[in-house]
Amino acid sequence: MKFTDGFWQLRPGVTALYGQEAFDVREVETADGAGIRVLAPTKTIERRGDTLNRPVLTVTLSSPLEGVVRVRIEHHTGGGRGLTFALPGATDAAATVAVDDEAGALCTGALEARVRRGAPWSLAFSSGGRPLTASGPKAQGYITLAPDAQVDPGIVGNARTGSPVGRPRAFVHEQLELGVGELVYGLGERFGPFVKNGQTVDIWNADGGTSSEQAYKNVPLYLSNRGYGVLVNDPGHVSFEIGSEAVERVQFSVPGEALEYFVIDGPTPKDVLARYTALTGRPPVVPAWSYGLWLSTSFTTDYDEATVTSFIDEMARRELPVSVFHFDCFWMREFQWCDFEWDARVFPDPDGMLERLHARDLRVSVWINPYIGQASPLFAEAAERGYLVRRADGSVWQWDLWQAGMGLVDFTNPDATRWYQDHLRRLVRQGVDCFKTDFGERIPLDVVYADGSAPDRMHNLYTELYNRAVYDVLVAERGEGEAVLFARSATAGGQSMPVHWGGDSTSTFVSMAETLRGGLSLAMSGFAHWSHDIGGFEGTPDAAVFKRWTAFGLLGTHSRFHGSESYRVPWQFDDEAVEVTRRFTQLKMRLMPYLFQRGLEAAASGVPVMRPMALEFPDDPAAAHLDRQYMLGPELLVAPVFSAEGDVEFYVPAGEWTHLLTGETVTGGGWRRERHGFDSLPLYVRPGAVLPWGARSDRPDYDYLDGLSLRVFPGGEGTREVIVTTPDGRSTVLTANLSEVTR
Repeated sequence: MKFTDGFWQLRPGVTALYGQEAFDVREVETADGAGIRVLAPTKTIERRGDTLNRPVLTVTLSSPLEGVVRVRIEHHTGGGRGLTFALPGATDAAATVAVDDEAGALCTGALEARVRRGAPWSLAFSSGGRPLTASGPKAQGYITLAPDAQVDPGIVGNARTGSPVGRPRAFVHEQLELGVGELVYGLGERFGPFVKNGQTVDIWNADGGTSSEQAYKNVPLYLSNRGYGVLVNDPGHVSFEIGSEAVERVQFSVPGEALEYFVIDGPTPKDVLARYTALTGRPPVVPAWSYGLWLSTSFTTDYDEATVTSFIDEMARRELPVSVFHFDCFWMREFQWCDFEWDARVFPDPDGMLERLHARDLRVSVWINPYIGQASPLFAEAAERGYLVRRADGSVWQWDLWQAGMGLVDFTNPDATRWYQDHLRRLVRQGVDCFKTDFGERIPLDVVYADGSAPDRMHNLYTELYNRAVYDVLVAERGEGEAVLFARSATAGGQSMPVHWGGDSTSTFVSMAETLRGGLSLAMSGFAHWSHDIGGFEGTPDAAVFKRWTAFGLLGTHSRFHGSESYRVPWQFDDEAVEVTRRFTQLKMRLMPYLFQRGLEAAASGVPVMRPMALEFPDDPAAAHLDRQYMLGPELLVAPVFSAEGDVEFYVPAGEWTHLLTGETVTGGGWRRERHGFDSLPLYVRPGAVLPWGARSDRPDYDYLDGLSLRVFPGGEGTREVIVTTPDGRSTVLTANLSEVTR
């Protein structure tokens, strides 16, 4: 939200009160343990009379976790906004406090927050004595808007989210300094430029596709290449101006009377994500079978069991390994989503069908969402029991978008959650292995929740309740390590309920590139696992797009063929598409000992499997802006090809890198231009890497130790230990001699 008119003035109708000085600094006890409380009057106090009729900001510093500083800025302390993000990793007594005549300092690990007494206002953050960022004059502000203020403080995102609500009239903002050369990343899944400097980003979940500034997964967390991160602890609408209001600062603001944020220490971006996920939830281990290829019915295509069987038969005949078969929306009858009942007209024997699919060693995924269509028999039941979100007059909230007359399950009601979960349990016991949890973004504002939650606060947070309800069923029914979703929406903490996919892309090279940018930003927001619709969702890709996207899609954690109006089986495109699918699916199966171990490490450390180059090489300035390539784990560099001709330009860091498919070596430290056929792409192995190479190419969930080999690549010296863990939990440490180089 932009409040100023250039450097000197405010926009018409805007009144700003800034904390002018640290008038009183004292040690206090907080929920986190020892902390500091500061009174920051909105005028420098020169005489006693200045304390009268004078608003103040109350700033509280504490630490919920070592290496993390909590900052809470309040105007009226009785006007808190209620809901915040769950912080399962929060502890107390994580900080030491020292207050003297000059300043107050809170230290947690190597991170220090230091507030200087007097004027001008100065709150500085440093790590091991190294400056990180600071809140200076006119940074902490309480903003009020006149009715005719020339700003747009309305709720953003899909315009049809719900009926209009009153425009907020009061905001709290903070501005943290941006240094020379400082770059900002993250803020959830964002499809625009990977580096966020110069952008305005609204944290507001929306169903806007991948070709807009809206996003399905909004996370109010940003990472700086200066070695720290910032999380705004607010699940409502947060507006970020990253050098786009004050070019020397990152501004973030929320409506209401209070703003809370965390400064998270590094020094590396991996360290920031480790602390962030320790605080908000680590990604769990996902089952090995989920890394295999997911084949879908697609969305609006015609299908029945015969169609499904023909797809599976043809994939097997062509030696194209499939691990999961996904039934999209029309497994249920039209207008009745969700009633959780198989459409008997096309699936008359669902129990038998599921048994037959399992007999072929396939897992089954089915599509769901949190809506109940009016035609569903469950609608009247849910409405009568109070399980649907209501309007203020007590009527059930309904609209006709998506499903006619649909209502929204109220997951703040424990009884409604159990009711919804019971339907899922029935499906799991029938033989369904996992759920695609679609939607969760278009959450209305003109409603009342069972637990009294403010609707603007619940808008982004709703997806967490929805996905948690589903994920908990799978954990309970299938067990830890076997639960996996295919989710579209998320916010902070969503990384603890994987997997997430990139939403509705179009079937073009341009959309393929924006999809990758979304995944890179999501990785910089703490999400370890990620997928997307290979070939794009909207429209039908031409053969070139499909083949290039297939190679890209199978070099990630999770891979799915899915579309809107057409099937996504490779023989629908050309014979070469079949060959490309076989080559890269079988390659991924061979890489499973490596990929599965990276997933285990993500669960332990919070470091994502798919990594932006800036995350893996933070000290290489050439990696800072790269958004057309990535690292798959620490060892594999992947540069997708975004053209039919096969021309690709990418950056190779220093050292001797080896192409995994050809054995060719290149010397890094610069840019390369290559041309690749559809059966290839830049896929380079890091200098001195040791890749555990699986013996099977037909499935992802095998005994990785049976027939395992180690592929040793040039560029290293001495010996290296490699850990390999099988899907059933057996771990072995192997030692490789880096002089025994293979190609």
